[in-house]
Amino acid sequence: MDSVKNNIKVRLFENFLTDDPNDLTARVVSERTLGIGEIARTAVNRAKAPTTVEALEHNVNIFLREMAFQLMNGFAINTGFFTASAQVRGVFGNRAERFNPQKHAVLFRFNQGETLRRQLPNINVEVLGMGETAIMISHVVDKKTGSVNDLITPGGVLKIRGGRLKIVGDNPEVGVHFEDEAGNSYKVEERDLIVNNPSQLMVQVPALPAGRYQLVIRNQYAVGAMLREPRTTVYERVLTVET
Repeated sequence: MDSVKNNIKVRLFENFLTDDPNDLTARVVSERTLGIGEIARTAVNRAKAPTTVEALEHNVNIFLREMAFQLMNGFAINTGFFTASAQVRGVFGNRAERFNPQKHAVLFRFNQGETLRRQLPNINVEVLGMGETAIMISHVVDKKTGSVNDLITPGGVLKIRGGRLKIVGDNPEVGVHFEDEAGNSYKVEERDLIVNNPSQLMVQVPALPAGRYQLVIRNQYAVGAMLREPRTTVYERVLTVET
């Protein structure tokens, strides 16, 4: 890998997951998410990979599809950069019970590998100071599948962790929304808000069609008061409803 020093920028936020009021947590400032095509382009243009952008993107897609095929057949993967394996979630009531999609789920776990781990000393972390004290979403968990920051299940329960999350306010825009790539918005009904506190929400996911969604939270919550106008946060991770 390159020997140059890499740089990650972070901002600091209140840590709502500990009892110490002085604790802060760092969040990486990410300009955007890169896809395979964009990485292939930088590999050719910046790193001078001896191939074309189109050929590299094509070959990476072939590799990833084959890797997925092997994962789905129970093989563990170790690329050096990451490891991956399939897991089955859910409780089996007795030795004779078979897999039941209504109570069990298959998911994939990815972890950093040794090659990537060796590069950690080459990363410089630049602290940009405090971030805006607005709504903060740290992560979301799909309770049916156990998927973190990835899959969501229509009709299932989604756990949202963070800070200043509590849904409060009489503005009609206040609430938890799922917005698709076409601009359609699906709002969680008030009756489907199961847990509603500043550090955690639990909601029943609406009957979303298959697709990719942004999680959007709008509220008027403030410590000891209520804001005049809703504030909005859009979670940076894209969530997926599979076909």
